[in-house]
Amino acid sequence: MSTVLLLLGAGLARGAVFALFALALVLIWRATRIANFAQGAMAVTAAYVAYLVLIGTGSFPLAVVVVLLAGAGIGVGVERGLMRYLPTASPLNAIIVAIGVVMVLTGLLGILFGADYKPISVPFSREPITVGSLAIVSPYTLFVFVVIAVVVAGIGLLFTRTSLGLAMRASAFDEEVARLNGVRVVRMRTLGWMLSSAVGGLAVLLAVPTELGLNPHSGDLLFVNAFTVAIIGGLDSPVGAVVAGLGVGVLLTIVTTLWGATVGPIAILLLLVLVLLLRPQGLFSLRKARLA
Repeated sequence: MSTVLLLLGAGLARGAVFALFALALVLIWRATRIANFAQGAMAVTAAYVAYLVLIGTGSFPLAVVVVLLAGAGIGVGVERGLMRYLPTASPLNAIIVAIGVVMVLTGLLGILFGADYKPISVPFSREPITVGSLAIVSPYTLFVFVVIAVVVAGIGLLFTRTSLGLAMRASAFDEEVARLNGVRVVRMRTLGWMLSSAVGGLAVLLAVPTELGLNPHSGDLLFVNAFTVAIIGGLDSPVGAVVAGLGVGVLLTIVTTLWGATVGPIAILLLLVLVLLLRPQGLFSLRKARLA
């Protein structure tokens, strides 16, 4: 029973980070209708800024605040410096530019910080809490759950209970109609990039302490898994990102524990293919929203 609880806790912790990063991808898609392939590199860049603050002050809560601000700033820079001026006739334009952003940011991080892994210390133990003879989850895992729950709840309220969230969605679905209704489309797109990049940076910062450390390529595998999660859950669905992220995290942890790390990606690929065959719009996405 203890082993099962440990696997479940580890899987949910991994899945929560997947969910948070997938949520960043959902945010940018809902706000701009762009699949941001530079999300990983942008998030890692923000995490490096937080890392500098962490080694300078030793305050992890301050690093969390800084990664959100740095992520938002990077999002503004990419949107206003590049994405705003791209022709919208083909979605390939944004994808190609995003790949260029990945190459530039990864190269700069390698030059400035090197390719070695930078450890990030956290003020919470990563040893599992024991209840009697049962080992459950670690305090750091609980901290990750709380942070992600707060972020998910905030984003959910933004898009379902505020006029700002409605304006962001309207700008993405029909730019001309949104403008006619007084929505500042350009400003909404910038805000979407800010939110998405900030959430992505937070996801990387939370994931790094459980891995080897911070590296210019720390966001690569996380992006691949999170993008898969976003597709499975539905690119329009924050709820889908969360549920699919938790499910994929548990599945990946169980598969890698039983059959090894090389089998994990195969299991996720099979799940993705199955979802695309049975429900191409994603498990939680409304068909009307995907066709809008």
